[in-house]
Amino acid sequence: MPKQEFRMPKMGESITEGTIIEWHVNVGESFEEGDVLLEVATDKVDNEVPAVASGKLIEQKFSNGDVVPIGEVIAILELSDSVGLEKSDSKTSSSPSKNKVAQRSSTSSASKEKIAKPSQSSPAKSFKVNENLFISPLVDSIARKHHISYEELARIPGTGKDGRLRKSDVTEYIASGRPFKFAQPVSEPTGFQVPDLKFDKGKGKIVEMDRMRQMIADHMVFSKHTSPHVTAYVEADLTEMVKWRNENKIPFQKKYNEKLTFTPLFIECVAKAITDFPMINSSLDGKNVIVKEDINIGMATALPTGNLIVPVVKNADKKSLKELAEATNELAGKARDNKLKGDDTKGSTFTISNVGTFGSLMGTPIINQPEAAILATGIIKKRAEVMERETGDTIEIRHMMYLSLSFDHRIVDGYLAGSFLRRIADYMEKFDVNREL
Repeated sequence: MPKQEFRMPKMGESITEGTIIEWHVNVGESFEEGDVLLEVATDKVDNEVPAVASGKLIEQKFSNGDVVPIGEVIAILELSDSVGLEKSDSKTSSSPSKNKVAQRSSTSSASKEKIAKPSQSSPAKSFKVNENLFISPLVDSIARKHHISYEELARIPGTGKDGRLRKSDVTEYIASGRPFKFAQPVSEPTGFQVPDLKFDKGKGKIVEMDRMRQMIADHMVFSKHTSPHVTAYVEADLTEMVKWRNENKIPFQKKYNEKLTFTPLFIECVAKAITDFPMINSSLDGKNVIVKEDINIGMATALPTGNLIVPVVKNADKKSLKELAEATNELAGKARDNKLKGDDTKGSTFTISNVGTFGSLMGTPIINQPEAAILATGIIKKRAEVMERETGDTIEIRHMMYLSLSFDHRIVDGYLAGSFLRRIADYMEKFDVNREL
């Protein structure tokens, strides 16, 4: 296996140097094609530099924190595949387009040109593309093979550092039916003059949005742009559920060593209702509706930073209350400790947002794309209610909660949404107080 020089890749026309943030592969360690060798920071964007082939890292020329000129040899590799690193007669290494780095050489200049430059027929030019999107050569190759535009790539949740795309993210996205394939392009207005509105935004402290907040903002705007949102409301009497939980939370914790919150109880009711109305557990793919086989419930959870993340309880309909409590407690704990992994936040088919946690009476949640609906549960409040009894009407103190369902009106109509929402409330109100732990 011949030794190869690995140079600091070019990461933009105006960038002349990069800072090594962290080596992910140490001297003597082996790596596979697509594995991230190191992270490099520039004055514009941080990049993960992937391996172009399998091999072993023989020598590191620079350490973490070193500032290295573009084109400088930063490591010596021993590649196991019959490919070499593309070299240039100039001071820099081969110049990839935008943020494409460490590209693989090919057997002909024609194939080099195909890899190095974005296809002129690429639909990406019809979209407003995030210029800070990092696309590795391997991801770029997969995208070209499946005719995925850069705009579509920008919509795929990444599991790399700061949400960057990995090979597995793209392959799983393709396997899931490419839910962002039909995102609408941003076109320039024609035929009329757009007024140049100048708003007085006022003065105050400037707080830069962190990357996660930017991603959340982008995802929410995309969801509102993609799905026509409609929200339906019902009120549920949770008196029996609250009473049972209060009586059993201590015995439950003693028996299973797990806290019994309302979250697993809510998820249990929602999973039952989805079983009754499976069309709510779907996504739109062009003119086709994909009705999901699995019922995976996402639970919106606050992070220490104040941002929200949605860990997922997989196969919720097949879990016992004990298993639901274990899953929700584990995911909530990981979120608080910033220890959630990529798999913990993937694959949701329906989402619950407990706005009551923050004291809200009700909410109008935004759909978690590519799902068809999302449920918000409000605060549980004691209120005087008129109850119809056999002996006549009485006024009693009851534990009441508002439920709100936002749904995608392209695939869910009012009848389905209303029936599904009412069924959730029914399961909550008819809670079996005689069930055993």
